[in-house]
Amino acid sequence: MLVVMKAQATPEEIQAVCEQIEQLGLRPHPLPGAQRTAIGITGNQGEIDRGNIEDLSGVAEVIQVSKPYKLVSREVKEEDTIIRFPGTNATIGGRDFAMIAGPCSIETREQAFAVAEEVASAGAQFFRGGAYKPRTSPYAFQGLGEEALKIMAEIRDKFGLRIVTEAIDNEALELVDKYADVIQIGARNMQNYSLLKAAGRKRKPVLLKRGIAATLEEFLMAAEYIMSEGNYQVILCERGVRTFADHTRNTLDLSIVPAVQRLSHLPIVVDPSHGTGKRNKVIPLGRAAVAVGCDGLIVEVHHQPDKALSDGMQSLYPEQYVQLMNEAAQIAAVLGRTVPRGIQITEGIASR
Repeated sequence: MLVVMKAQATPEEIQAVCEQIEQLGLRPHPLPGAQRTAIGITGNQGEIDRGNIEDLSGVAEVIQVSKPYKLVSREVKEEDTIIRFPGTNATIGGRDFAMIAGPCSIETREQAFAVAEEVASAGAQFFRGGAYKPRTSPYAFQGLGEEALKIMAEIRDKFGLRIVTEAIDNEALELVDKYADVIQIGARNMQNYSLLKAAGRKRKPVLLKRGIAATLEEFLMAAEYIMSEGNYQVILCERGVRTFADHTRNTLDLSIVPAVQRLSHLPIVVDPSHGTGKRNKVIPLGRAAVAVGCDGLIVEVHHQPDKALSDGMQSLYPEQYVQLMNEAAQIAAVLGRTVPRGIQITEGIASR
């Protein structure tokens, strides 16, 4: 169910509608738009008596949402969602194209700072790095944990880059929420519903990666779990699905980008590193992702990929990342979009 408020509805009228919904034992989700506010309703098991809500001051109409995912749907919010990062010019969604880059995992402070300096110089606005690494083998490098999070916090302080890193369980989630700017939920956890709900109770943006065999509806329903807990800052991420192909690590499904954009207001970024697993495919698929209309790229970069403790084969060299940045900017311009070069601090003096 969706309550559409009149364009001139006051904050007091919106609050009154939310209180009425709560009195019915349901949960309101106010989603401000450019012209008017819509209030999604969750928690109902059947039909809601519309009369209790339609007659309230400021209400334009009450409509039924046809999709199983409600808060994610464009039926609830027609305008594209833009994730903003207070105090900076960084955004995900909208006209500006987001560039997220860094190593698969934080191995040492020296390694992390070396890569951060390179991607910052290239113009990235976000730094990705793994503190917790869910690996296929229990004997593979699992990450440095909180030590890595502290290193990335130092990187933010020095370079101004916003930090994106994965939480693999509820315990890690608390620490990631403490140190990072964006909480990543990895492909293996896309349907870990308790973790999704816990992330939804945080107030940090969440980057949700598509599961290795997830359908479009399953992907959007996973985002709905996060939003149903009150966190509306969700970023979707396509990172490849498992198919019969053996020439690539995964099959990067770029067709999901326009499919998501038709059904949902949430921004979607593409990960051509995990999507291909091979360095020589990252730039071509990155270019294609920009052309198909995604809202950003998340790419693995390492200054010594042959010595990387994880995913070295799919990590770009810094000079290759510069090439990708330049080519992405040219393609984005054709679509009327901009690739900002570097982050600017809007409160105080800019970092660069």
